[in-house]
Amino acid sequence: MPDESVPDFASYVAARRPALLRWARAVAGDPHSAEDLLQDSLVRVLPRWDGLREGAAADAYVRRTITRQYVSWQRQPWRRDEVASATVPESVRAPRQDVTVEPAARLWDLVLALPPQQRAAVALRYYEQLSVAETAAVLGCSTGTVKSNTSRGLAALRRLASHPGSSPTTTTP
Repeated sequence: MPDESVPDFASYVAARRPALLRWARAVAGDPHSAEDLLQDSLVRVLPRWDGLREGAAADAYVRRTITRQYVSWQRQPWRRDEVASATVPESVRAPRQDVTVEPAARLWDLVLALPPQQRAAVALRYYEQLSVAETAAVLGCSTGTVKSNTSRGLAALRRLASHPGSSPTTTTP
């Protein structure tokens, strides 16, 4: 018999969907893929929902499923050639110099340029405001891995912000 502290699946999804969708967007990088990612992850979680012993573990379990589902997607050969975009690209033009980009949008673009593990660690720590231990539980790794991925991610963000053309994985002496 499941513990009463674990809500039924439908009420959990209804209550937590906005937060889970934010996490899926942080992982996937765009709202359209985030919707698909959340849906696929919830389909995977549903058959195992009655096995949860604590309601507090539900968020960590679903977030970990979202993250693992995204990694699984990235391993698919057809995903490597596909790029999601909200608009249809037109002919290549030189960027206008008088257009100002909102700092938050620019920062989000830099976060999306990070490798998946660094992006996940940075998003959980600073966007979702989870502790190191909570982040480790969500990602299914040690606290040391969370700390190193967060540190590397922040260093890459600083490097990208100061040198916009550089790669997030390159190091400077």
